[in-house]
Amino acid sequence: MIKKLDLYIIKKFLGTFFFSIILIVTIAIVFDLSEKLDDFMEKQVPAKEIFFGYYMNFAPYFANLFMFLFVFISVIFFTSKMANRSEIIAILSAGISFKRLLVPYFVSAGFLALLSLLLSNFIIPNATENRLKFENTYINGTYYNSDRNIHKQISPGVFIYLENYNTVTDMGYKFSIEKFENNKLVSKLMSELIQWDSIKSKWKVHNYYIRTYGDSIHNIEYGTLTDTSLTIYPADFKERATTVETLNYFELNDFIDSQILHGNANINSYLIEKHGRLAYPFATFILTLIGVSVSSRKVRGGTGMTIGIGLLLSFSFILFMQIAKQFSINGNFPPLLSVWLPNIIYFFIAIFVYKLAPK
Repeated sequence: MIKKLDLYIIKKFLGTFFFSIILIVTIAIVFDLSEKLDDFMEKQVPAKEIFFGYYMNFAPYFANLFMFLFVFISVIFFTSKMANRSEIIAILSAGISFKRLLVPYFVSAGFLALLSLLLSNFIIPNATENRLKFENTYINGTYYNSDRNIHKQISPGVFIYLENYNTVTDMGYKFSIEKFENNKLVSKLMSELIQWDSIKSKWKVHNYYIRTYGDSIHNIEYGTLTDTSLTIYPADFKERATTVETLNYFELNDFIDSQILHGNANINSYLIEKHGRLAYPFATFILTLIGVSVSSRKVRGGTGMTIGIGLLLSFSFILFMQIAKQFSINGNFPPLLSVWLPNIIYFFIAIFVYKLAPK
């Protein structure tokens, strides 16, 4: 049963959280606007486009990025104030156990974790896509693919190679496609140039020859121009590093499967993005438990001392999270473990400080 005390704590929790998030997002927007104002004025971007096309999509992304941090700070802030006013002592003296006191905290944390889960997996990807369209139009400009010696598997047993690809003209140079059956090469097409035909939605292959391998006979076919249908498109060569942020959870799964097929070397960063969308909302519960346990005791240093301890713990969590990510991206550390390891370690820290909390 939800009681008046539960509603009081929930109101304090969510009120403090949303006030702090709105405040930090407003500050971030002011700083971002001051940095990009010259670009906006130079390109004469309409004010309506700046507000609705960019900052309305920027705000939820930034808010969700630091949600678990501000959950922690909010819990520390209002709980330490309650402790300094002896409200926690009064609650425990009235016969309410510390475990029961945690119920409204976890109800609030559950609401925010669910909100973060929905935002990161379904709402923010669409907002990020709109924000990136704005940035690519008015800030970043045309994307040029600087990759060389591009190797991709486009379907089982079919591999392509490009020396380089021009994203402006949609032309690839030094192209080849190899087909394997039972791990044996059966045919190979080589061409000096391929170009995307947007009308036919096919690739034009220029100055090519096809070598077919049999048991004892090798056939060679030459030509100056032909069309070919490949399960790869110009957009596959124009993906910026932030592309995965525009995909919802189900689209991200399909994208990762396709990149594994293509032999993309950046798979770990995509898997980190996928697992992080589930792990980071869960961190809300862990940081809430730490926050309540640390700040519910009345200390001589007052609220400032408690907030200082809370900030130290929260920033150490972020630091540990970033280090674990880099071990996975640049090493052989499993992406799933790198994302969940901070939660696992801080879960045990949460249990430890909970045991020391006032009962």
